[in-house]
Amino acid sequence: MTARARRSGLRAYAIAYLAFLYAPVLLLPIFAFNDSSVIAFPLKGFTTAAFRQLWEAEPLHQAVWNSLQVAVASSILATILGVCAARASARFGFPGERPVMGLIMLPLVLPEIIVAVALLVVLLQLGLELSLWTVILGHVLLCTPFSVAILRSAFLALDDSLEEASLDLGESRFGTFRRVTLPLVAPGIVASLLISFTISLDEFIIAFFLTGTKATMPVYIWSQLRFPAKLPSVMALGTILLVLSLVLLSAAEYFRRRAARATGTEGDWI
Repeated sequence: MTARARRSGLRAYAIAYLAFLYAPVLLLPIFAFNDSSVIAFPLKGFTTAAFRQLWEAEPLHQAVWNSLQVAVASSILATILGVCAARASARFGFPGERPVMGLIMLPLVLPEIIVAVALLVVLLQLGLELSLWTVILGHVLLCTPFSVAILRSAFLALDDSLEEASLDLGESRFGTFRRVTLPLVAPGIVASLLISFTISLDEFIIAFFLTGTKATMPVYIWSQLRFPAKLPSVMALGTILLVLSLVLLSAAEYFRRRAARATGTEGDWI
């Protein structure tokens, strides 16, 4: 098989895979604007009533506010931990480095329900009350590996001579990190914040197990699925979340590519 045929086959496979994966998502805006409480074809007409209902749902507003608090706190904490882990892994060798980094990245391969149940058991054994803070702890555990994966490539691509020159000129290690290192990896940090925010905002399983009396938005959406009359508003909310997620992920990819161009590693992900 020629290289051109292999590229064509791979392109066709990628298109078919993406269509299979994302085509059902395109049904969200279609049914969100459909003038019917029944999610089925044929469509009855165009309406924005479902979107207007979102403005009148006070429990939804509280759930959105809870999710925003959790997502902001989780993304900041996960990115701080990601900076520390990525910096240590990229610049310093230490005993047990590979096992430690493997342990940090473990939540990427573990089923979320296993992580959620394990966290629930540990938190209850410690006597901690379930609240938004316990959800934040779970989301930090989930988002940190993504942050490390993004930031490690940025730190690995940095030229050591830049930091060495700063130290030779009399700058302290902290000053070098603040004035030289951080500006170079800043786009990667922004990408980490955006991706962690998106993951936390959309995450359901860990939030379902660890939330207390204050539900997050995904948990609220799940509770509304039991009522057929609420389906149009759920579809409308899903449409808004879809657009928001696409915008955030596009921005994160922009900053990741910008960091890659700045460090000369464009095209690399990890």
